[in-house]
Amino acid sequence: MSRESMKITGYRTLTTVHRWGRPIGDVNGHVAGTTEVPIVILETDEGLEGIGLGSHRDLDRLFPALLGEDPRATTALYDRMLAFVFKSGHSGATFGGIGALDMALWDLKAKAAGEPLWRLLGARDRYIPGYASGLEIAVADEDLAQLYSGWVERGFTAVKIKGGRDLASDRRRLEIAADLFRANTTSPALMFDANESWNRKQAVRHISALEETLDLTWVEEPLRRWDAAGLAAVSQAVRASVATGENLTGLDQYRSLFDSGAVDVVQTGSVWGVTHFLRVAVLAHGHDLPMSAVSYNTNPLAHAAAAIPNNLCIEVQDLGSPVGITVDQEIADGGIVLGDAPGSGVVIDEAAIRQAKGANGWTDPVGPHFRPERAGLRLVPEQV
Repeated sequence: MSRESMKITGYRTLTTVHRWGRPIGDVNGHVAGTTEVPIVILETDEGLEGIGLGSHRDLDRLFPALLGEDPRATTALYDRMLAFVFKSGHSGATFGGIGALDMALWDLKAKAAGEPLWRLLGARDRYIPGYASGLEIAVADEDLAQLYSGWVERGFTAVKIKGGRDLASDRRRLEIAADLFRANTTSPALMFDANESWNRKQAVRHISALEETLDLTWVEEPLRRWDAAGLAAVSQAVRASVATGENLTGLDQYRSLFDSGAVDVVQTGSVWGVTHFLRVAVLAHGHDLPMSAVSYNTNPLAHAAAAIPNNLCIEVQDLGSPVGITVDQEIADGGIVLGDAPGSGVVIDEAAIRQAKGANGWTDPVGPHFRPERAGLRLVPEQV
């Protein structure tokens, strides 16, 4: 197969579902347990195809930046997509479309080279340490042991709990999680995620109260994603690190956080793509800050995480894959072990996917997963 003049000729989309087997969500709401998984497939004149996951938004506006181009020019094509929408802005939903296409480009580049993406990106080790994160806020206390048993059996020593409204419940659930993961270590790493639900003083009070009895590794998104001064103040007031960044859509949005000392653990969302992750990682490395990718179906940033010098750990939200998707990786030894399949290792069964039933979406504007009107405006912890 010639590699001299490969060209992108088209794309197609599919939507499958992920069946979690439990309700999933955070303090802003939860969904019943089945979510949609958009898939983007880039086609080339040589028959090679690249797979991206995460969003179908604005693909028609973005694809002209790729049509007829060699997909191996990954970073140049990423910038070309940004340039095509610079007048109307790249952030928000449009950035999700860029991310899905970017994943597909990197998948194509590695497949063309006949190598797994982690090796193409320069990684030495196929293993990435991880932490358990079951999005478990709607799972009852008595069911947490069953939920997290798979992660414990696979050697995980770190776990993240969702919360932010009920202090007593948050403390209790963190203690339950700590007890479960002590099967693998005497001192499990405990993370706590408030999903932007507090104001500055609420965050300090709530975290400080938890820290009276718990050693938190980090608190995630205690304030709104853009509040650099507030996040810096929280970081200075509590022992735990502040982790944030998963909802920032572009390198430019991190500048004020770095300049203000507002982030201790730098995060990116998997759905924003490989190039975004790599660029944020370089910026973070220049500030001596660790990176931690926020997970998505099939853990698409795991290959990139293996290749950066400042990777701390990656979130692992589930132990299975969406309907019709298999991925060449093993969740073991407290993290992800990547395989040798060329590209990102994602293989799709289009026939099975076409039979997949629809599902509740995270982004439905009428909920159930949306920020409450009184978020950040509560005088006392709320009992739920």
